[in-house]
Amino acid sequence: MAFLRRYLIPRLIQYVLVIFFGVTAVFLVPRLAPTDPIASTIAQIRSQGSYLDPATVDQFIEDLTELYGLKGSLWEQYIALWRRLFRGDLGVSFFQFPTPVIVLIGRALPWTVGLLLTTTVLGWLIGNIVGGLAGYFSRQKWSRALDVVAMVIRPLPYYIFALALLLLLGYLVRWFPIAGGASIGMRPSWTWTYVRDVLRHSFLPALSLVILGGTLWFQTMKLVVQNVNAENFVQYAKLGGVKEGKIVFRYVIRNALLPQITGLGLALGQIFSGALITEIVFSYPGLGMLLYNAVITGDYNLIMGITLLSIVAITTAILIIDLLYPLFDPRVRYR
Repeated sequence: MAFLRRYLIPRLIQYVLVIFFGVTAVFLVPRLAPTDPIASTIAQIRSQGSYLDPATVDQFIEDLTELYGLKGSLWEQYIALWRRLFRGDLGVSFFQFPTPVIVLIGRALPWTVGLLLTTTVLGWLIGNIVGGLAGYFSRQKWSRALDVVAMVIRPLPYYIFALALLLLLGYLVRWFPIAGGASIGMRPSWTWTYVRDVLRHSFLPALSLVILGGTLWFQTMKLVVQNVNAENFVQYAKLGGVKEGKIVFRYVIRNALLPQITGLGLALGQIFSGALITEIVFSYPGLGMLLYNAVITGDYNLIMGITLLSIVAITTAILIIDLLYPLFDPRVRYR
């Protein structure tokens, strides 16, 4: 009962408040932008050669204002937003009218989750294992060599590194496709032909994310392990004749992983906001590209839908990590 009263209930209240204020911010920020989505929609229709008389334009503006949730005062729009959210209705998209926002997110979400979940977990595992060993055996030549490689790769801007991979493996040797999530004309199915095609298209963006993400985890883990390795309990274990393998994995790396686990939770939550630069460079059909198009066209509903998904995912990931932390660190007790 003490755990519920002193930690769990206040933590759940904090969780709800973060989502509440996040939704409020997501509601206000797009409406402060200079882009008028209704005017953009009408301009787009007129640019296609369609004639609209003044009476039709007025009626069209009124219909779009109600459809997009922009009718009434700011407070009335805010209340209407919460009513739609409780019904699971995120409205319709502006730039892909009249497709519902939830449908667009549902189409892009599997691409983003499949790519970023795999690369985040792989980068975290590889970076932490290699970084932990390199930190413990920091005087070895291979450890110093890996450190030099990481220091060269890590500061590179992502778009430069991604373009280099694209030019080398996509244009020069042509081992992998250079754009898209699958070949044109391929229909989604659970066949080996389609799965293999998706894997080939995702290899370059995945490789770029794993290498750059892995170097970050590598450098962080190496520094943390070097600090843990200097602790008294590690020195006592060495003097006590404990096997080196046990010291490395059960004492040093296990303790050094604690802040890395928190970082992993945040990284997993950020998956649902997409990888903007990655998806632009490789023309990958994920949430990042969808969000970019929404910002360019002033699509309030789509911006709010993707950002809301990201807020809920990050907040939920942090909550789960907080609740599971005692499983990783027995010293943590909620009192």
